[in-house]
Amino acid sequence: MRIAIVDDDAQMRSFLDELLTQQGHSCTQFGDGRSVTTALSRDTYDLMFVDWNMPGLTGIEVVGWTLKNVSTPPRIIMLTSRTEERDVVEGLEAGADDYIIKPEAGTIILARVAALFRRAAPQAVDGRYDDFGIYRFDRVTESVTFEGQEVMLTSKEFALAKAFFENQHRALSRPYILETIWKSSADLATRTLDVHVSRIRTKLKLTPEHGYRLQTIFGFGYRLESAHDGV
Repeated sequence: MRIAIVDDDAQMRSFLDELLTQQGHSCTQFGDGRSVTTALSRDTYDLMFVDWNMPGLTGIEVVGWTLKNVSTPPRIIMLTSRTEERDVVEGLEAGADDYIIKPEAGTIILARVAALFRRAAPQAVDGRYDDFGIYRFDRVTESVTFEGQEVMLTSKEFALAKAFFENQHRALSRPYILETIWKSSADLATRTLDVHVSRIRTKLKLTPEHGYRLQTIFGFGYRLESAHDGV
């Protein structure tokens, strides 16, 4: 996952960064609220850790801004030293998915993250297939079946297509896609991504006639939309 860590305490940011990076996640640190809202305008994250008391924007204001301005916002965990019951209630009512009081053990933080995404994860048909409407993804053969035909994809095409279907209606930034699929943020030519998108759009017939549109978002990235939802 790509995770934003928003806290004015550099030591806490470093602690979370090391903890989460060891689990295979990619972390970006922000020392204040305004810097992360700027980043959210041009990039995609799966999860945000947000402190409460910060310069610029408070954690509560960051949560509110994110839910209002990001079409499909990341999951949000408030990680703060504020311990009053009314603070916990305010944080959750503002839209945070979880509330953790500092200090907390790394093992507990990781368990809370895992539980949050376990609740949010779609249920697979079984250990091999994932269904999205008429499209069935076979993780063993890296193929997609729809309208009675099986389409073989390369490993990167399969991973990219699956990421789009798992994040329908969510704008995915180019950096997010490059880190998630290619495990690279800088050394991959933009043209490589564009070519892969074009290939899966053609191979899987991602057009309104087939119920989907794979939209290019100029200056940002891509978004897969259901053509039946009128968006």
